Amino acid sequence: MKTARKRHWLLNLTIGITILACLLAFAIHSRNWMRLQEGRMQLLSGVYYLEVPFAELDSVRWQAKIPQMERRHGFSFWAREKGVFSDSLFPSRPVYVYVDDLRQTKIRITYRDSLTLFLNFSDTAETRSVYHLLREKLPAEAPR
Repeated sequence: MKTARKRHWLLNLTIGITILACLLAFAIHSRNWMRLQEGRMQLLSGVYYLEVPFAELDSVRWQAKIPQMERRHGFSFWAREKGVFSDSLFPSRPVYVYVDDLRQTKIRITYRDSLTLFLNFSDTAETRSVYHLLREKLPAEAPR
């Protein structure tokens, strides 16, 4: 006679929490989340968080391709690229990349005199509206 062995409840709970954590991590990393606050734009993409103050914007322009850079830390999957990179010309300056679709045009934002951010969303209409919003928020003396 065989006896059926039951799994311990703690093992079941651990498996359930692990699966839930993996699904949550995928959902957070799957797209860029943007929130507009008074005087700044906040971006969240997985473990990456960035604040861009409107008063410190230097330039906002379209860019078709991201230049060749070395990844400090980050990840890429399918057509998404997220993380902190370094440019070969200025290796000490971080370049932030929050790109949901590499095939689409990206917004290149320069702020705080030397920091660069490449940004787009999977929805091109959302990317265009953020571009126009940032262009409106550029200080009057900044080059457009």
